[in-house]
Amino acid sequence: MDFIASIILGIVEGLTEFIPVSSTGHMILTAKLMGYDDQTPIMKTFEIVIQLGAILAIAIVYWRRILNLLGWSHSEPLSKQVGSVKRLNLIHVILGITPALMVAFFAKDYIKSLFSAQTVLYALVAGGIFMMFAEWYNRTKSRITSHDLDDLTYKQALLIGLYQIISVLWPGFSRSGSTISGGMLSGVSYKASADFSFLIAIPIMCAAAGYELLESYRYFTSDVLGLFVVGFIISFVVAYFVVLAFMKLIQKIRLTHFAIYRFVLAAVFWLFIMQ
Repeated sequence: MDFIASIILGIVEGLTEFIPVSSTGHMILTAKLMGYDDQTPIMKTFEIVIQLGAILAIAIVYWRRILNLLGWSHSEPLSKQVGSVKRLNLIHVILGITPALMVAFFAKDYIKSLFSAQTVLYALVAGGIFMMFAEWYNRTKSRITSHDLDDLTYKQALLIGLYQIISVLWPGFSRSGSTISGGMLSGVSYKASADFSFLIAIPIMCAAAGYELLESYRYFTSDVLGLFVVGFIISFVVAYFVVLAFMKLIQKIRLTHFAIYRFVLAAVFWLFIMQ
């Protein structure tokens, strides 16, 4: 790799990690178009590093909410927060992440065996169809009971966590796509589903990245450290502004728009990867 490749891959990661378009598919396609093998140890380690940059961006966007979850807020005393009747808390987050973490832990070897270009291609299409169905159902059949994060019930948090398993077992399906769609199928508004999806991404991705780093830390050598740092910074900056823009434009950018994009990406993926 060189610094140009590091910048490009950092941009791609930042753009795609938290929106429902499959960052996995984008990273495979981008690496292929630039002539890199994304399955080499160095490339896999680099991808972990730039994912950490994206995680940091989400943590900064939601820092107030994170402090509230930990039982402290800069704006009101702890006693008032604890006494609040209706508020998102750590139990919601635990319910949202536990199913995926358990599946990933006990089936990690099986999940790795599922990873292939063909699997990702089918996941792009299937995920798009699933997202279109979730949006249709949310608009026409579902009774929305949770309009923002603090309306979320424990049952809805658990259901979102269960839907997240799809993305764990099907590389390329998109973690955000499965969780946002799962929330909408469970009576949660589009915005609240996206907020919760972004929030639970922090512990999920930290756990996954931390586990992978235990096996990849030896690839942090002086000749690639600069590339890793550049990729991390670029991914952080891009992801930060992408999430802010997504939440600002959420009423204008529907899941169907992302689904159509996924179908186009699947066609490009087929031409450049499968052929």
